[in-house]
Amino acid sequence: MLGRVMGSGIEPMSRRVLITGAGSGLGRELALRFAERGDRVCCVDLYADRAEETRGMLRGGGHLALVADVGSDAAMAALKAQVMAAWEGLDVLVNNAGIALGGEIAHVVAADWQRTLNINLMGVVRGVREFVPMMERQGAGLVINTASFAGLAGAPGLGAYGVAKAAVVALSEGLRAELHPKGIHVAVVCPSFFKTRLLESFQGADSTPLKHIANKLMEQSPIDAAAVSRIVVDQTSRGRFMILPHRDTWMRWRMKRWFPEFYFRQVLRYVQQMTRQRG
Repeated sequence: MLGRVMGSGIEPMSRRVLITGAGSGLGRELALRFAERGDRVCCVDLYADRAEETRGMLRGGGHLALVADVGSDAAMAALKAQVMAAWEGLDVLVNNAGIALGGEIAHVVAADWQRTLNINLMGVVRGVREFVPMMERQGAGLVINTASFAGLAGAPGLGAYGVAKAAVVALSEGLRAELHPKGIHVAVVCPSFFKTRLLESFQGADSTPLKHIANKLMEQSPIDAAAVSRIVVDQTSRGRFMILPHRDTWMRWRMKRWFPEFYFRQVLRYVQQMTRQRG
């Protein structure tokens, strides 16, 4: 094993790191950050050219570029076999791959619900199921699950996406308690909007106005994927579980929990404002 647990986090030696959705956005930036720390990174993506492009950007050697669909049991089992053949284990698992879906809850078709849950939730489950047993045998490891602030505070027009991400948060909480006695640390990342390629997968029957609003929020974000990745790598090294990269999200999360009606009115007012600006 190339990484070891120190206190409540993972001591950054030369670790074996696997990142799904590493072909762009946050996944690519995380790959760059881990490689900068001297880790070997397995860049996993649905598209071979994107995975290979990320691998070619990484500092150091020993990196991998592999193709896998996190929505497929067979593909994830095959990915595990490839990782075992190359590395004989894994120290850090980053379940990052995901898609975006917009639409009002009552109008999202069943197929879109199934696709969103299969990738955004069950993709994480598959990653855990295939790779955590390796860490259990090693007696150490780190699991990072990418959720969203939408999983902590539901937003109109993002119901299916928010449901999947809320489930990832709940999964991470349970997983944390299960794995802590085994020397494995778990973290969940809940970013708000930031500049990324996630909107390329944005779908839904009535998603066009929502995509416009989301794009505007991304453009207004004070941080980008590189900044989020630095925060994630730093805070996981400190043993942090809940990672909210945007400074204002801690306040918004507490507001939602302590003053739900006030938070609800703020959400409605902001959506109305964004809708008027679009018009």
